Amino acid sequence: MTSQCPLPLEPLVSPRAPILPPPLPTSPLNFSFSLAPCGLQAPIPPPPPLPPPPAAVGTAPPHVYGLEKSRLLKEALEKSCPVSKGREDVKKLLKLHKDRFRSDLQWILFCADLPSLIQEGPQCGLVALWMAGTLLSPPSGIPLERLVQVALERGYTAQGEMFSVANMGRLAQETLGCQAELIYGGLGGPNRVRVLQHLITGQPMLIPYDEDFNHEPCERKGHKAHWAVCAGILLGVQGTLSPGYVEDPEIPGLFHPGPGAASQPPFLPEEGTPGTVFLLSKQGKSWHYQLWDYDQVRDSNLQLIDFSPARATDGRVYVVPTGGVRAGLCGQALLLRPRESSH
Repeated sequence: MTSQCPLPLEPLVSPRAPILPPPLPTSPLNFSFSLAPCGLQAPIPPPPPLPPPPAAVGTAPPHVYGLEKSRLLKEALEKSCPVSKGREDVKKLLKLHKDRFRSDLQWILFCADLPSLIQEGPQCGLVALWMAGTLLSPPSGIPLERLVQVALERGYTAQGEMFSVANMGRLAQETLGCQAELIYGGLGGPNRVRVLQHLITGQPMLIPYDEDFNHEPCERKGHKAHWAVCAGILLGVQGTLSPGYVEDPEIPGLFHPGPGAASQPPFLPEEGTPGTVFLLSKQGKSWHYQLWDYDQVRDSNLQLIDFSPARATDGRVYVVPTGGVRAGLCGQALLLRPRESSH
């Protein structure tokens, strides 16, 4: 092997005898060699890195959007003390919307401390389930990756989407070890009392709805189908409250349940009296709690009937149950509670 070193420009002279390269090493296992010295020789570059090892034999799992980002966000959230921030967030929210609350009513707030997680891609249902899981499997719930893995293995999802409340209930039972009560026929009528009593006890509800530009419920026939987790309720009641409720020192007319409130549940506002029940919810596109009128959520949930035309033409595969969005989401919700709990 010869060394090609750049030579300085010199006047032409008579040809000289050729310079032979040094002999190669005799040992076949020694691959190092010497180059003839040259004053203008550039440094020898390091050898290129070895190629990566071959991938393990088998089919690669389908790509699910946002797992890496969600894991990093979850770790950041755990370091930021989400519990105290959540309580402050609720206070700010109620102060911001105080003009919506009737002054002739006493307002009682029941709200569990719920962490936040931002979704990436169509993961809203699984992210909502992860948030709910922190109340059912404290202190940190089940990793989002585990929820995604099981949903993929059971055929509930392809991209992270969840278009079946029934499948969401099965997934919750398997991964969180909790009870899952499926609500049919909407949030009104006899289901209304069941839902309100459930939220008063501090247990979460998963609810599909159509999402507006500001994340609030709207009516788009299911084209903007989205998931939220409700973990709190604000009730407007008439009359004097029992001593088990304590007035908030910063917001007059707002009461919190005290130690003895569990034995003295409030009278629920009658159905058909607007502006007396609000849900405190979180969803995967915001860090903050949102305050939604109960009837607004009920109406949005009841009109989920069609699959989004935009998704139908985006070239991706989605798992939609037999009967479509109407059969999978319309008028349905999921009440979750620890397995040992019953009421």
